Amino acid sequence: MPPRRSRVPGPVVETLRLLVVVVGAQIGYLAAAATGAETGTAVLGAFDGLWLGAVLGGAFGYVVGGGVARATVTAVDRASAQMLGRSAEQVLAGAVGATVGAIVGTAMAWPLLFVGSFSIALPVFGFVVITTAALGHRLGLDRGSQLLRVVGQRRSSTVSDPASTSSMPRLIDTSAAIDGRILDVVRAGFLHGTFLVAPAVLAELQGLADAGDDLRRSRGRRGLEVLERLQELPGVDVVMIDDEVPDVPEVDAKLVRLARTRGAALLTLDSNLAKVARLCDVRVLNLHALTLALRPPVVAGDDVSVLLLKPGKEPGQAVGYLDDGTMVVVEDARDRIGSEAHVYVTSVLTTANGRMVFGRPSGHPATAPR
Repeated sequence: MPPRRSRVPGPVVETLRLLVVVVGAQIGYLAAAATGAETGTAVLGAFDGLWLGAVLGGAFGYVVGGGVARATVTAVDRASAQMLGRSAEQVLAGAVGATVGAIVGTAMAWPLLFVGSFSIALPVFGFVVITTAALGHRLGLDRGSQLLRVVGQRRSSTVSDPASTSSMPRLIDTSAAIDGRILDVVRAGFLHGTFLVAPAVLAELQGLADAGDDLRRSRGRRGLEVLERLQELPGVDVVMIDDEVPDVPEVDAKLVRLARTRGAALLTLDSNLAKVARLCDVRVLNLHALTLALRPPVVAGDDVSVLLLKPGKEPGQAVGYLDDGTMVVVEDARDRIGSEAHVYVTSVLTTANGRMVFGRPSGHPATAPR
């Protein structure tokens, strides 16, 4: 699954490089003047000493500026790639951080405009402002909620309100990918939006897919196929993220740390991991808990008590209803209509109109499941 990355636009890098070129040209020009070069005296072809110094300085600035500019925007590039997994609160915090950084950079670099040559000071001033704005943007993303409190904004309820978990990006655990039911949940419309996949999860799935044991290999391949098919579903954006916690070796610990850092909900079937994540104040979407919540209240083999109200369609049948309205059809119980009967459930049928439960009176000779 190819990673999706969002990089700092090329014009930003080239603008920083141009500023370095201008500074280099100015330095070359001033250096040539300091050596006594004069205007109008040809030194190399049509270039006099001053212009030759400016050209050489600009060329040096072009070579050096590329590396300097790329090194300067590396952090910004990484932050931009992470924007796909950021909440609205963090995006706003990044914009506020960039603004604050630009203001701080302006205050720091303003004296440069009054010292020395203005033609050199101006590009340096622009370089400092862009760099501090980029730094502020990165800090704003990493410390969004604290920054918003500093500037007097009310903290968004995205993190603190349990009802808003549905609007958060989801960080997929290995168990959720292997299980595969996430595809059905997404198709049913209960999950949508951004799903984050950590490199540690992909590495774990790849390790399982390459294992010698057939069962482990099948589980790993299934997990990779689920992620690939999830990417194709409408309304879903699957995003590969960088390993931001290389110092944490355990996969579960990595996921908890990443979920906290990115303000994401952890999507898992691992109940123990879910407990640890909740202790660390991480929102959890536990598919196992969802399965238990959607499990039918009655399954084959259960014993239930039901008030029989009317005869059924077939001879000997009696019909009653559970508290949730589920119809219970009891064989050989027509003589018990009007009384409460203990029923052994033999089967449960799910239809477009709901569930129907079939059973026999407890103690009946044919109470074994058919």
